[in-house]
Amino acid sequence: MVTACVDLHQSSSDSSAVPIPPPLPSKSDGHKRTYGAPGLGNSCVSTATRDLWDRLFNDGYKADVVIYTDTGNVIYAHANIIGNASTVIKGMLKQAKRHGKWHTISIRGVPHDAVRVFIRFLYSSCYEKEEMNEFIMHLLLLSHAYVVPQLKRVCEWHLEHGLLNTENVVDVFQLALLCDFPRLSVISHRMIVKHFKELSATESWTAMKKSHPFLEKEVRDSVILQENMRKEKIRKRKDQRMYSQLYEAMEALVHICRDGCKTIGPHDKDFKPNHAQCNYEACKGLESLIRHFAGCKLKVPGGCVHCKRMWQLLELHSRLCADSDRCRVPLCRNLKEKMEKQSKKDETRWKLLVKNVLGSKKIGGSPYFLPVTSG
Repeated sequence: MVTACVDLHQSSSDSSAVPIPPPLPSKSDGHKRTYGAPGLGNSCVSTATRDLWDRLFNDGYKADVVIYTDTGNVIYAHANIIGNASTVIKGMLKQAKRHGKWHTISIRGVPHDAVRVFIRFLYSSCYEKEEMNEFIMHLLLLSHAYVVPQLKRVCEWHLEHGLLNTENVVDVFQLALLCDFPRLSVISHRMIVKHFKELSATESWTAMKKSHPFLEKEVRDSVILQENMRKEKIRKRKDQRMYSQLYEAMEALVHICRDGCKTIGPHDKDFKPNHAQCNYEACKGLESLIRHFAGCKLKVPGGCVHCKRMWQLLELHSRLCADSDRCRVPLCRNLKEKMEKQSKKDETRWKLLVKNVLGSKKIGGSPYFLPVTSG
């Protein structure tokens, strides 16, 4: 015994006799499989572990649960596994009568193969892509009915990332509302509104109208609201463009009456043949309008359409002008004095127009016009 102990001690102290430990496993060793869907807190296990769980399910070794499905088929499972994976199934197992060593429960209303994919997921959180594509709607319903949050998130992710389309979106919308999928209901609702004309002629839409008329009305109201908002946005954009053009016209009018432009300007302006090119786009239209206004015999307001427009531009300028005493635009001071005689209704209308025209110049502004006010 002593000799044996001595020999052991000598062997342990001799570094040459110590066996070389195996290398640490690299990150690429072993086969791994991703469970669930990307971005859902994935966990990876070896192929051997996955195969073990699949074999346990497929072979039904020491199974103690019989699951009846439609078409009279059965699926064998283990109470401890599926009961822990779903609290609803656990409650069903407690209420199920035992026939010898077997519990019996039923999962009806969905295809047998969909139930099989569902039960397999309870074992290993594993599924095949083809199965998910085929049974996504049934798995979505089963995940909610039997309270399996992980499968619920997986189904929702796959619908958001490719499986949601115009063929199933109406059904998904109803299911999302009935089964508490708030994010999915919003996404499907947007798709329905976007493709409303196409979807409203489908059988799925007709079925929803019969079974859930309040949902159909809600979607129609949303489509009407969306269309009204779109039209209102277009109207505001057009109005904004009009106000901006009016502001540019007011700047061009001051430019013509103060400095002159090409062949038109104040009476004391001496024009040269090589007059600098004008930077105001509105000058071209204003030049012809001013020439018409100067020579028209019906220049009284309402007598001529073109003159009426010129009167309106002159009055708008007078309301925008910051200093009528020094302004060279014709009739600026006279029109400003006449403002007091206008009706309250007309005055309100002009004030709103002035505010919008000044507001169209977001940055800066002409020193010849009144400053933009927030009121």
